Amino acid sequence: NINIHVKKGSIYGLIGPNGAGKSTLIKIITGVYHTNGGQVLLDNEEVKENNEIKQKMIYIPDDLYFFPRATVKSMAIFYNRVYKQFDWDRYEKIKNLLNIDEKKKISKFSKGMKRQVAFWLAICTKPEIMILDEPVDGLDPVMRKQIWSMLLQDVAEREMTVLISSHNLRELEDVCDHVGMINKGKLLLERNLDSLKSDIHKVQVVLPEGVTIQNLEILKEEKIGRLLTWIVKGDGEILENIISQYDPLVLEFIPLTLEEIFIYEFGGQGYEVKNIVI
Repeated sequence: NINIHVKKGSIYGLIGPNGAGKSTLIKIITGVYHTNGGQVLLDNEEVKENNEIKQKMIYIPDDLYFFPRATVKSMAIFYNRVYKQFDWDRYEKIKNLLNIDEKKKISKFSKGMKRQVAFWLAICTKPEIMILDEPVDGLDPVMRKQIWSMLLQDVAEREMTVLISSHNLRELEDVCDHVGMINKGKLLLERNLDSLKSDIHKVQVVLPEGVTIQNLEILKEEKIGRLLTWIVKGDGEILENIISQYDPLVLEFIPLTLEEIFIYEFGGQGYEVKNIVI
């Protein structure tokens, strides 16, 4: 019973704790898993067992697989047979960029190099939809930036749509337009990233002696002396107006990262961070 809405030409981040169902959902969308109910439609056609529709998408899983004795070049030839729009000019350009020996067996490569090969081949298929599960795990910072640069170029120039599942929320924050948060197989929220950030705030405030504020949805409170630090849900302008009525001695709104939003949103789902003594 999950309905997600991924707009054409957008980058959508699917986030949630381990075991939330992210990889399962992705494998259903790509037709790897068959369901006993519901539909996955692309251009109003079922994805399952539909080769024409699958021509339009490429999937890079968390757990990569290549044929045991395959070289980069032999895998490229295989991809070319599967994907009608495989672009050999792109293949050569990326080969010069990555400086990877196309004649070497992929099984001999490091984890990061295998990940580079997966993106190399995927980008050459010129997909309309790219689906990524923990996409840059194992890549060094320079190569991560290079890969994202190529993907963002395709999003801008060809309106490629990207769906990403990742635990690297800092990275998603830099590239995503929209995010969907799921837990235990259910969609908790789905928002434009800027809108999501505008609805949850970190506020530092010092109130006059004896003053308390009751009508705020405070998710977390910390107190050091008279300085209160709140994580508060609501419209920022409305919150500021409410707090200002109490003549605070200090009032400051501090931007939250996507990682902090994730922690506070899932804190109410029985997934809060706990102090552990061992």
